[in-house]
Amino acid sequence: MTTSWHAEIADWSKLDQQAAIKAVRQQVFIVEQSVPVELEWDELDEKSIHLLISSDETKDIATARMHVEETIAHIGRMAVLKEHRQQGVGTLMLETLLKQARINGVKQIVLNAQTSAIEFHQRYKFNVVGDEFQDAGIPHYKMVLHINE
Repeated sequence: MTTSWHAEIADWSKLDQQAAIKAVRQQVFIVEQSVPVELEWDELDEKSIHLLISSDETKDIATARMHVEETIAHIGRMAVLKEHRQQGVGTLMLETLLKQARINGVKQIVLNAQTSAIEFHQRYKFNVVGDEFQDAGIPHYKMVLHINE
């Protein structure tokens, strides 16, 4: 059986959608990756474009956010529940966010990728900038994509 994934732009101000985003991020970052609670939630949540991914069988299996400042977007908090990884969910998330970036007139996208996800982002022409660094005790690299229209 083939699973269909559905991407939707979520509204942080709607409590049910906020709860869904928080549930996925809580499980992936706080429980699984031991990110301290105080580092997970910040003021960017209210200002960001949020994405929720669900399937035909399961609601709310992945989320990400993108904060746009003029022509630069910052993608972050990409989280997929463990049992749904390696099934194309990350691809759908990133492609949806890239489309949203273009709609918003973005010319450059910046993200801090966990070192284990570098190759995934490179498939979309993101380039590593600088040296590896620790974020919440997890190794990351800053990556940048320039969008040419």
